[in-house]
Amino acid sequence: MYCRDCGEKLTLRFLENEGLVPYCPKCEEYKFALFPVAVLMLVVNREENKILLARHQGEETFKLFAGYLKKGESAEKTIPRELKEETGLSPVKWRYYSSRYHSEKDVLMLQFIVTAEDDMETVCGEEIDAVRWCGVDEAKELILKDSMAESFLSAASESLGKKK
Repeated sequence: MYCRDCGEKLTLRFLENEGLVPYCPKCEEYKFALFPVAVLMLVVNREENKILLARHQGEETFKLFAGYLKKGESAEKTIPRELKEETGLSPVKWRYYSSRYHSEKDVLMLQFIVTAEDDMETVCGEEIDAVRWCGVDEAKELILKDSMAESFLSAASESLGKKK
């Protein structure tokens, strides 16, 4: 591991309440790991009885919508940008659900339930092959098995239709 600021080789140094943390002897600073942040969106209609799923190009299974935050961008700016890019839809509102670290991709996923109009025509962007509105049970059948999306869908479906 090397310092992201000066390029010096990092060493591990004990930091109280943190344990061993990478340390740059040149900068004389601890260097905590940085990793990307993304939004994972459970897109629902206003009644929250339909879920919009996406099938990415070259893939067979359906997924939820997701997108990385750009540098300097908030999650609240990422949600409408990503949804518009991938489907042509604009979100009506959204609510934060939870966060979860996705170790396979080394990314922090901020999970949101996003409301969009289901009577609008959806168009597929460059990354998406198909989109599909379906009921909660059908979405659970179609979603990629053993994925973070499946876990989020299963947990969040309990709160759908219960206005907050």
